[in-house]
Amino acid sequence: MGWDLAAYLKTRQQEVDAALDRAIAVAIQKRCLRPCAIPCWWGANACDPFCVWRPASWRGGSDREAMAVACALEMVHTMSLIHDDLPAMDNDDLRRGKPTNHKVYGEAMAILAGDALLAYAFEHAIEGTLAAYPEIPPARLLQVASRLGRAIAGHGLVGGQVVDLASEGQPDVTEETLEFIHTHKTGALLEVAVLSGAWVAGASEDLCGALRQYAAAIGLAFQIVDDILDLTGTAEELGKSPGKDAAAQKITYPRLWGLEVSQAKANALIAEAKAVLAPYGEAAQPLQALADFIVHRKS
Repeated sequence: MGWDLAAYLKTRQQEVDAALDRAIAVAIQKRCLRPCAIPCWWGANACDPFCVWRPASWRGGSDREAMAVACALEMVHTMSLIHDDLPAMDNDDLRRGKPTNHKVYGEAMAILAGDALLAYAFEHAIEGTLAAYPEIPPARLLQVASRLGRAIAGHGLVGGQVVDLASEGQPDVTEETLEFIHTHKTGALLEVAVLSGAWVAGASEDLCGALRQYAAAIGLAFQIVDDILDLTGTAEELGKSPGKDAAAQKITYPRLWGLEVSQAKANALIAEAKAVLAPYGEAAQPLQALADFIVHRKS
């Protein structure tokens, strides 16, 4: 019988919400962000923190050692969604089934909320972890901060977004360019999410290498499925506006390959991700279950 990802996430949801609320409560006191910071993750789930937790527990430690880092990753992820929804970017009115941040608080406050979450994520990852677990070597958290910064900037999310925006409406966008966009815009941050828990726990290079391959495969599969859902899903299912890629004349995997081939490639990537972790036995089952969730999700 497979590992029950849904049941696990449900049991940990309140813990994630409480940790995020505590973290942002401190930020509000310091930076007066009450008008816009608290609702940033309306409807968020525990999948992003889960990517951090599971590798952190593989060496016999507690996954709670990585909780502050997991919250930091969710702050960065939320920042990316707030900014991605802005009129100057993807211009969306819905996120997680609710009006987007700029629709509620205005563009200026949405930009500031994203900026504050991005900066606070680094502070919380380091100070939050050391406050709760002072025995963790600071060098491990320095590695997390360094790799997270790289995953956000030109080598990651921002670089992918720049090429994505520049490619809108262009008739000659290649498959290589599309893969660059998504391995940077989506894949880089997901890789850090998967690896940061392992870094906090002091995992071996062999394990980190396997997790890196796993993250690359599920990251690309996630984006292929996202492209498929943009064509086939409804606003109620997705929690955001469907059909945005076609309206913006973006190149997507279904546009290049068709729906059937796109789904087959996503399935192959998930099989690859699960196979990479197979040598780790039962410890790998939760991340393998996450891979299955990615390819079968409806939102």
